[in-house]
Amino acid sequence: MNAILIKLFATALTLSQVTTRPDAVRTQFDPAKDGRQVVAILRDGCAHMRKSFDIEDINLDELISTAMEDPSAVAGDNAPKILHGLDIAELNTSYKQFCKGENPANSPFEAAAVIAFYNNAVKDLPSAEALRDIKLPSASVILDAAGKPYSETFETHGRRLVVPIEGVPDLVQKAFVAAEDKRFYQHHGIDERGVIRAFVGNLASPGRPAGGSTITQQVVKNLSVGDDVTYERKIREMIVASRLERLQTKPQILGLYLNGIYLGRGAYGIEMAARSWFGKSVGALTLPEAALLAGLPKGPNYYSPDKYPERARERRAYVLSRMKEEGTITEAQMNAALASDLGIKPPDAARQDSGFYLVDHVARETRTFAGLETLTNASYTVRATVNAGLQSALEAALQEGLAAYERGTGRARYEGPELNLSEAIKRIEAAAPAPEPAAEPAPAPEAKKGARKAAAAKAPAKPTVQPAWQRALASTRPPLYDVRWPLAVVLQTGKNGTKVGLPDGRVASLEPGPARGKLQLYDAVRVRLREGKGSLRADLRVRPTVQGAAIVLENRTGKILAMSGGFSYPLSQLNRVTQAVRQPGSTLKPLTYLAALNAGLQPNTLVMDSAVTLPPIGGVGDSWSPKNYDGGGSGATTIRRGLEFSKNLVTARLLQGGIAAKAPDSLQRVCDIALEAQLYAECERYYPFVLGAQPVRMIDLASFYAAIANEGARPSAYALEAVERDGKPLYRHPDKAPVRIGSADRVAFYQLKTMLQGVTQHGTAAALSGISAYVAGKTGTSENENDAWFAGFSNEITVVVWAGYDNADGVRRTLGRGQTGGHVSVPIARAIFQAAWANGVARTPLAPPSPEAKALIADLPIEPRSGQRVAGGGFIEHFRLEGGQVADTQYALVPRDTLYAMRPDAEDGDYANAEDGADVAGDLFGNLPGGRRTTEDPFAQRRSAETDSGRTAGPWGLRRDRREEPQAWPGRDRYGQVNPVPFGSPFDDEGDTRARQRRRDPDYLFGDDPGY
Repeated sequence: MNAILIKLFATALTLSQVTTRPDAVRTQFDPAKDGRQVVAILRDGCAHMRKSFDIEDINLDELISTAMEDPSAVAGDNAPKILHGLDIAELNTSYKQFCKGENPANSPFEAAAVIAFYNNAVKDLPSAEALRDIKLPSASVILDAAGKPYSETFETHGRRLVVPIEGVPDLVQKAFVAAEDKRFYQHHGIDERGVIRAFVGNLASPGRPAGGSTITQQVVKNLSVGDDVTYERKIREMIVASRLERLQTKPQILGLYLNGIYLGRGAYGIEMAARSWFGKSVGALTLPEAALLAGLPKGPNYYSPDKYPERARERRAYVLSRMKEEGTITEAQMNAALASDLGIKPPDAARQDSGFYLVDHVARETRTFAGLETLTNASYTVRATVNAGLQSALEAALQEGLAAYERGTGRARYEGPELNLSEAIKRIEAAAPAPEPAAEPAPAPEAKKGARKAAAAKAPAKPTVQPAWQRALASTRPPLYDVRWPLAVVLQTGKNGTKVGLPDGRVASLEPGPARGKLQLYDAVRVRLREGKGSLRADLRVRPTVQGAAIVLENRTGKILAMSGGFSYPLSQLNRVTQAVRQPGSTLKPLTYLAALNAGLQPNTLVMDSAVTLPPIGGVGDSWSPKNYDGGGSGATTIRRGLEFSKNLVTARLLQGGIAAKAPDSLQRVCDIALEAQLYAECERYYPFVLGAQPVRMIDLASFYAAIANEGARPSAYALEAVERDGKPLYRHPDKAPVRIGSADRVAFYQLKTMLQGVTQHGTAAALSGISAYVAGKTGTSENENDAWFAGFSNEITVVVWAGYDNADGVRRTLGRGQTGGHVSVPIARAIFQAAWANGVARTPLAPPSPEAKALIADLPIEPRSGQRVAGGGFIEHFRLEGGQVADTQYALVPRDTLYAMRPDAEDGDYANAEDGADVAGDLFGNLPGGRRTTEDPFAQRRSAETDSGRTAGPWGLRRDRREEPQAWPGRDRYGQVNPVPFGSPFDDEGDTRARQRRRDPDYLFGDDPGY
């Protein structure tokens, strides 16, 4: 028996069963015993077909007889004997046997062969009950802090928003029924008339066969049996569809269909399609919009309004004409709809292009806090804390800052275009009207065809066609889809310069930079525009290999307003804000200063910025001798200036009696604060901890700095505000106040805040001096410049930025000498603060102390370099009160007599007879000879170079990059002369280096050190 004939008879056996005995469809026959029953079923099926067609204006006998007995009438005068591998004579004999009751002697029918094929086709048949209870993969919508749609989360082939059929307007339902299955409400899952029409048409039409599928069959195909173009799939589809019709109502089946179908632009289901194409819910669709969507299931790509607007108009006209024929709309409504524009929204309006790290974090929080296994098993509405405008700006600032670092250090390397659009441009240029897809429903009579053509002719004229390169650029989804630089296509290279085309159609001259001589025609590259007078110009932007991360936290609540865990999410999904730890360097130093202030020291307390060695803790291990970033020291300095200029030696010396009597106990106090602030789950008790040697998560560091802004109240960072389903709340973030860090009081936190403001005024973050009235913070650089940090805050928000190379390969790669937190991360942070203020975050001067802290603080003027109190003028320092009196701790760590013994040799004997160290100390820290006092304001100075000392000084030691030389006495040069270096500079790097004889005091307390 012919193989094709076997498949046709097996399909006919299926069709006969589901139409004549739907409640008793057999899925297994015995080849040896059930031959006669199969013949009977086939004859019943044919009789049913004839009866079905008797009530229509198309005669079944005429259709089939014409095809069987005169195939030239179907396929043309030159029709071959065999069509599609099928012998027409055998088919004609079979038709007479089963449909006309004849018993031909030469029948080709073999029941055993047909049964064998049928049994195999229906093996492991899917259950119709599974479709009744199916939960369609869904997309959940994430709303930003303003309540606007921000993102979606979904599985592959699951970008849908399930909507109940009651929520779909009747007009939309009728549009799809008219376009796809006009007898939907009459048939029982299988439209036998459509099947016969498709069969007859397929005899002569090559290519993909038309299936004559009903809406019910399409549901089964899409959600159950798959879309293989085989007879086996068709057999399975018909049986499951017939059973589904007995389990569910027509509206329920239509609901499955409308929620399941693919409608272009990555949208599955009518609700997501309405939002993607028109920016509205299905309930708000107009007649022309509904007709456009109803025309897409036949070929979402072929009829795509993005790619082929004319085809889309013609298909819409067909749907509108069908709706008029069915009486759903009037002719006037049809004509008005035909005259309307397509009205689709630009594709980019339907795409998320930022916030992918944050959305991932929100999804994790829904599992942790809301208890949801996944956001894709239903359509949830998720409310997030993200500020959409700030999020985009943060990503742009981070990406530009990282690229600027590599350009500035000569590390930028061009490794080829992001993609090349040559093939896409060729396809668009060569595109021509293609034949209609074979799945088109059977044609209607000629008179109706003419009416549809006339209706289509009323559609609007063609719009202006964009250049092929612009259309290709607009329709591409670049690999790095979250990079904020515009994607441009190279249109010209060579001696006449390089030109690129932009998405809006403009053409710009390109400065190729590191890609000079390497660009090819139609390469798609990233650019930064320089708009001004004259022609438009652009600079090439190269993807950096360095990584970075940034977060913006709302101080009072802990809301994450913006976050980026890396340069680009498609390149790496590791969120370096929440899932990675890095050495924080000097951004951790405020812990030590906070402990010292809480222990009673004042910001003007003097500490020696000179060499120190701390013995092993408990006598185990090596002693620790840290060094400053520059390798030197500056003598006695206030702890305020020690923090402002990030002195490692000052920080280490605070452990020697500044916090507790013994260094190990001081370290324990610092660890206690770190643990209470939840910076760490466990504190490693070794001295380099105070300089940031223990890695930390960025999100935890941000919460600590927010606590400083809040005078000790630490917020818990979060991004998930609420979860709802069908309007019912499932989770809401609890309103809870920040938790106070009890290891330090409000006074210590406020003093620390003012010291961190000094960092941005004239310290290691002086690049922020223009906004230092609003911002305080700290830079940080780990050993060998592996990590560059800035952590800072305003009254409202905390911003933390990190830059560095990933260590995934086990190799720690340096950013390069001098590439510190102040150089690399501070400019990024500045841009983020400015973006926050431009996106609704208040810009207010840093707040004064709270009433609770103010009652325990006295504001008094001091000479800023020495820390000594003055009668008037000078810098206003914030002193802790004890018993209503200012606790004077200026010389608690460096006694006056020690300073006296360390004074330079007097030239005129003025200091030789000093009775105590008062005059000496005053002169050493700013008084000029003859009783004159300098009036230079150190906070007005702007540093010319980064001097961040925040490099982690671990037990491995640090290199010295300059000669170790005696440092100038504060206020004097190396020879005892008045030092011309402004107070804003922490030490003199430019003085004469000639050696001189140094005086040594026999009672010198600091050991045989190099004298820095």
